[in-house]
Amino acid sequence: MPQPRHVKLFRNNQNQAVRIPRDFELPGGDAIMWKEGDRLIIEPASAQPSLLALLDSWKDDPLGEEEEFPEIEDAPAEPVEL
Repeated sequence: MPQPRHVKLFRNNQNQAVRIPRDFELPGGDAIMWKEGDRLIIEPASAQPSLLALLDSWKDDPLGEEEEFPEIEDAPAEPVEL
């Protein structure tokens, strides 16, 4: 894991930018960025699994355990006067 590095911020037209050092390079040409408090987080766009990949990873048991559901009494509805 690379050690934290001091980087310079600069302006690119109307946007603030940062040059990413080689040892922090991200794969691909796209990234996802968001803010958590004062932290700015950038990660490769490929790090976001697709819905199909997520569903495939669940296989037959998404919770990782067999769960028995209790029987629910299906009582008839009570009459209502209108």
